[in-house]
Amino acid sequence: MTDLWTLLLVWAAALLLDHWLGEPRRWHPVVGFGNLAAAIEKRFNRNPDKGFRPGLLALVLAVVPPVLAAVLLVWLLPPSLQLVVGAVGLWLALSLRGLAEHGRAVADALIHRDLALAREQVGRIVSRQTEALDETAVATAASESMLENGADAVFASLFWFAVAGLPGVVLHRAVNTLDAMWGYRTPRFLTFGRAAARLDDLLNWPPARLTALSYALRGNTRLALACWRRQAPKWDSPNGGPVMAAGAGALSVSLGGPAPYATGLKKRPILGRGPDADVGTIAAAIRLVERSVLLWLGVVLVLAILQEGLA
Repeated sequence: MTDLWTLLLVWAAALLLDHWLGEPRRWHPVVGFGNLAAAIEKRFNRNPDKGFRPGLLALVLAVVPPVLAAVLLVWLLPPSLQLVVGAVGLWLALSLRGLAEHGRAVADALIHRDLALAREQVGRIVSRQTEALDETAVATAASESMLENGADAVFASLFWFAVAGLPGVVLHRAVNTLDAMWGYRTPRFLTFGRAAARLDDLLNWPPARLTALSYALRGNTRLALACWRRQAPKWDSPNGGPVMAAGAGALSVSLGGPAPYATGLKKRPILGRGPDADVGTIAAAIRLVERSVLLWLGVVLVLAILQEGLA
C-alpha cells in the first residue's frame, strides 16, 4: 500500500472502530482460528519428541488458507470495498481498547486494595503463577503486559497492514496466535511449536523495534534508549527485550526481575531504572501505548502531506 492518505484513513477507521466497539463478544475470527489451531495441533502433535516437521506442516495448514482467502478477497473487491474490508480486518486484528481495559481492571483492584481480585485480573493477561504475587509484582506484571502486548496487539498489526495490507495483517495475527498457543518451552510444544515461534519472532522483529523507538520518543527518551541498548540483549525474548526495556526506561521505573511460573521461579534481569512499579505505573504504561499510537498516526500524516507536496 503506497498511498499514505489511504493508509492513514484505514488506520484511523480501524482504531475508531476499536475505540467505539472494542472486541466482538461473539464470532470473533481470532477465536475461531484458535479453535481450528487446537484441532490441528491435536491431530499432528502425537509424538512430541519428533515434533518439528509435524509442527511445520501444521503451521502451513493453519496459516496458508486464511492468508490466501485474504489475498483473494482483496483481489476480487473494488477499491472502495477494499478500504472497508481492510479497516474491518485491521479492527478485528488489533486490540488497543481491550488492552487498556485489562490493565485498568488490574489497577482498579489494586486501588481498592483487593489483592485477590488483582491477582485474578492479571492472571488473564500473563502466564505466571499469580497466586504468589504481591501488589508490586502484580503491578509489574500488568505494566509489562501493557508494553509487550502493545507491540503484539496494536503496533504489529498497524505495521503489517502498512507493508502488505489485509493479507499481511492476517498472516501476522495467525502466526502470533499460533505462537501464543504452541510456543511454550514444555515437553509437548518444545519442538512442535518451534516453527511458529521462530516465524513469529521474524514477523515481530521490525514492529517491535519501531514500538521500542516510539516508547522512547514518547517518554524519557535518553533513559529509554540506554535501557534498550544495555538491557534488551539480556532478555530471553529477541522482541520483548527491546520493547519492555525501552518502555520501562521511558516510564522511568524498574520492571522485570524474578517471577514465578508453572515451571518454577524464573530469574529475569531488571529492565528500566527507577522505583518499582505500582498502580500508577499501569496507567502510565497504557498512556504510553496510546501516545505512541498517536505518534504513528502523526508520522503518516506528515509523510502524506510531504508526499503530496512533492507530487
